[in-house]
Amino acid sequence: MFRSRSKDEQAAPAPTSPDLTKQQRDPQAPKGRPTPKRSEAQAQRRSVVKAPTDRKAAARRAREERRTALAKQRQALATGDERYLPYRDKGPVRRFARDYIDSRWHIAEYFLPIALFILVLSIIQNPQTQSLSLVLWMGVIVMIVIDSVFTVVRLRKALRERFPNESIKGAGLYGLMRTIQMRRMRLPKAQVNRGEAPRR
Repeated sequence: MFRSRSKDEQAAPAPTSPDLTKQQRDPQAPKGRPTPKRSEAQAQRRSVVKAPTDRKAAARRAREERRTALAKQRQALATGDERYLPYRDKGPVRRFARDYIDSRWHIAEYFLPIALFILVLSIIQNPQTQSLSLVLWMGVIVMIVIDSVFTVVRLRKALRERFPNESIKGAGLYGLMRTIQMRRMRLPKAQVNRGEAPRR
């Protein structure tokens, strides 16, 4: 009995193992997805390689656009072109404030040369000259404060009359800061002469 059983076991065919070669997949292919074609893989690699070049080109274009915008803004500050002025200088209210200030004389715009003159006087080793420089300092400061207050009050009144339905918030301070600058150094450049009426 034992001998016949061993013969039957030897005669029985061995179980066939599945063909492992057919189930092997590309280790780079995602699980559960077919292996990508060679053309698709090459296209993906090319897109990865081109990405840094595209970023550099985009950055270059952005720099060129900023450079162009700054050039237009500088030109607008010199010519008064409303299209390219900075946001703080745009609008009819700000334009009227600039023209109002530029059409008048202001003590504050001569502060730097006056201050330099008084500083030279204060250096002189003479008690009378030094006392005079101190009096001049006080007088100039008082005159600038008085002139600035009257300028802001008159400017705000003129703005309310010209633009009754628009906000004039910040326009008074905007005009006051312009009086501190010398006329030739103001930006945007003055578009009216002294004594002229502001533009409409």
